[in-house]
Amino acid sequence: MLGVSGVAREILLALTGSRFHRTTIRTRLRNLLVEEVSTSSEQPLHLPEPQDDRLRALARLLHDDPANTVPLAALGQAVGASERTLSRLFRNELGMSFHQWRTQLRLHHALILLSDGHTVTTTAHACGWSNLSTFIHAFTAAIGETPGRYQQDLRQ
Repeated sequence: MLGVSGVAREILLALTGSRFHRTTIRTRLRNLLVEEVSTSSEQPLHLPEPQDDRLRALARLLHDDPANTVPLAALGQAVGASERTLSRLFRNELGMSFHQWRTQLRLHHALILLSDGHTVTTTAHACGWSNLSTFIHAFTAAIGETPGRYQQDLRQ
């Protein structure tokens, strides 16, 4: 579960189990879960999908090749919009910069690759990071654990 602390994760698992039939216990756990999630310092990994045709065309290009490092200006030429227009659209429509959105897209792809058993190094390069430590840092900042630890947790 992305962006949720360990305590919140345990509460959520307890709420979905069969041992908490009494309403008062379930209500107290639910309230604790809401408090834990709302005060969590971690942010959920969120990738908004664009509605504007130019942004959707750009998103398709990067979904197909998350390792693509072409700058926004060149991507703009490919989709028929200026860098300035695309930057404005990313901010207004998606609430984030192009760089933030591309990083989120790459992290989504990284989660899939890591879940499929690819190595951390292979995943980093397949998702556009040329430097392994930069990938590990970005992944850890977004997910709350290193890519290796994430894979280890999946196996358990």
